[in-house]
Amino acid sequence: MKLHDLKPDAGSRRKRKRVGRGIAAGGGKTAGRGHKGQGARSGGSGKGPYFEGGQLPLVRRLPFKRGFTNIFAISYQEVNVDALNERFEDGAVVNGESLLAVGLVRKADAPIKILGRGELDKKLEVHANKFTKSAAAKIEEAGGSVNRHALAVTGARATVKKLRKAELKALAAAAE
Repeated sequence: MKLHDLKPDAGSRRKRKRVGRGIAAGGGKTAGRGHKGQGARSGGSGKGPYFEGGQLPLVRRLPFKRGFTNIFAISYQEVNVDALNERFEDGAVVNGESLLAVGLVRKADAPIKILGRGELDKKLEVHANKFTKSAAAKIEEAGGSVNRHALAVTGARATVKKLRKAELKALAAAAE
């Protein structure tokens, strides 16, 4: 087979429709543009798919925004194992207050999750709400302990009704 033998498949290439070449050709007189109006003129109807002739466009008439936000989602403050290794001494107790003190979290009472990036060579007693499997394995491998604490408030109550610190402490005490 050579270049001059190549041909497109039968029916795959269609001749373009030539309009405005007389009524016998089938696309004569108004040439598919209708009678008068903006679309019949040259340069008309070039305002894009958003334009609706001056009417408020559909995307502006609808009351909702794009996407979805789960109001019941619990956002965890994430801390990696290598950050614990840098900031804490051997044998230290790592909890919300100590993480706040060294600047690894913004709130001591907000949920905390320990992630497994990096290495750990110090024996630490870590208290958090969640641990990844690799993080828990690295902490225990270094001789430390992993202490999981259940959230004081979960689900709808965690987002709809924010509890005061005193109420959170009372719930935590009741859980123990």
